[in-house]
Amino acid sequence: MATWTPDGRTKRPELAARMANHGDGWQLLAPTVGLFRRGIAPGAIVRGGVSLGELDVLGVLHDVVAPDGCAGVVAPVADQHRGEVAVGFGQPLVLIVAAAALAPTGEGDEPAAGAGEHARLVFPAPLSGRFYARPGPDRAAFVTVGAEITRGQTIGLLEVMKTFNRLTYGGSGLPERARVIAILAKDEDDVEAGTALLELAPL
Repeated sequence: MATWTPDGRTKRPELAARMANHGDGWQLLAPTVGLFRRGIAPGAIVRGGVSLGELDVLGVLHDVVAPDGCAGVVAPVADQHRGEVAVGFGQPLVLIVAAAALAPTGEGDEPAAGAGEHARLVFPAPLSGRFYARPGPDRAAFVTVGAEITRGQTIGLLEVMKTFNRLTYGGSGLPERARVIAILAKDEDDVEAGTALLELAPL
């Protein structure tokens, strides 16, 4: 049933996409049968609650949103949906990757003019464990939103099998320097390998 916004307009019901592992990322799958119109472009940041497009189910339009715990970047695919397409339950809708496959790959690379959101990157957890954003309960966080970080800089700790591992910025497809746009994992969150911890913009 549709709900109402404070201004009196109807709000579409939401359906959370299903999620399945796919190589270094995930496939977001149709939650039911319907006619799907994709509304998110390659390179866009995806996390739980972000709209992927709309699904017409027996004449009722639903917003299809990314499920909780999902974070990454929309990958380009050769058979990307164009216009409206009939989908079945569990059919792939969007492919996302944990790290920035669309990011600049060298220090001399520049993001394309007007790329906007497409130039943003994510830093993923290398292992599954418990994430700590600060070295201690009464200590300042390793990084904050708006801060500039450089390769090798500590951005957090990851507790794996009772062992604390220092997380340092860097990795394939990530630039030498970046600015922190958002911290996607909360202090003491349990995260899976590949979960996006930071959203970044290249410098």
